[in-house]
Amino acid sequence: MMEILEETQLCFPQLLNTSCRKQKSPHTVAVLIYVLLSAIALLTAALNLLVLISISHFKKLHTPTNLLLLSLAVSDFSVGLLMTFQILLADGCWLLSDHMCVLYGVLDYITTSASVGTMVLIAVDRYVAICDPLRYPTKVTVRGVTICTCLCWVCSALYNSLILQDNFRQPGRYNSCSGECVVVINYIAGVADLILTFIAPVAVIIVLYLRVFVVAVSQARAMRSHIMAVTFQRSGTVLAQKSEMKAARILGVVVVVFLTCHCPYYCSSLVGQNTLFDVTSVPSEIWLFYLNSCLNPVIYAFCYPWFLKSVKLIVTFKILQPGSCEANVIRGENV
Repeated sequence: MMEILEETQLCFPQLLNTSCRKQKSPHTVAVLIYVLLSAIALLTAALNLLVLISISHFKKLHTPTNLLLLSLAVSDFSVGLLMTFQILLADGCWLLSDHMCVLYGVLDYITTSASVGTMVLIAVDRYVAICDPLRYPTKVTVRGVTICTCLCWVCSALYNSLILQDNFRQPGRYNSCSGECVVVINYIAGVADLILTFIAPVAVIIVLYLRVFVVAVSQARAMRSHIMAVTFQRSGTVLAQKSEMKAARILGVVVVVFLTCHCPYYCSSLVGQNTLFDVTSVPSEIWLFYLNSCLNPVIYAFCYPWFLKSVKLIVTFKILQPGSCEANVIRGENV
């Protein structure tokens, strides 16, 4: 009887000496975790897919800022798909191959780095739009943003493949038992990764948004003055369009939520100098990390009327009609 009980607690009962043990948790708790993770993963993938279809399909949404949101939605959609692996790990056992373990870890790192890079590009976009509005149309173009986002993803893929190359050479070399999925980065690469994917980008984002905030406040004060408003209207100079200011506020919320959800994970890595990514044992800060990918489309839904309009056209299958891509989903909006 004891042997049967022992086997049921193993990930691979046939490997009595090398198998990992399943995580012990009450049945009700296990079911709740499974349902919660399934709901978050499904909602994350579905909402970000709507963002992807909206911006890709409607030509009126093909703006530099929206292309950055498209890049962010791609990374968030990928996170939603990757979360399905965590659902399979409800009992703490990795039942797939070691090669799949490494692939999962690499994809997770790539999407994370790409999302951080996209956040930096969003901060730069808002900085130029608010601080140099006259030259924004010439400085920030659809083609330029497309090139930058593609380079962001390519560099992210190459960079993370480089720092995880030891795991590629011998998949599963760091697993202590069968049924575990561990990806390890050496100490030097871990420190460099922390600086390049967290400390430096966050510093750039904070500095740029502080500058945007200062300029926005000064412009708001100037626009309250009737004399200043008349002067600028006559000279043809525009301080900052209302749409750009609103976009800056919305994207500022996205950045703040992003930092709030990502800081706990990176801070724990900074304090513990942790360079080990154990898929089968995920701390709570990782779930907050993943939850951010679900929150971004929710922010768009509340702040961008065009998103709700485009979603309505998508769910009613009106986008299948000829010429639907020309629909003006931003009609009557300030953004």
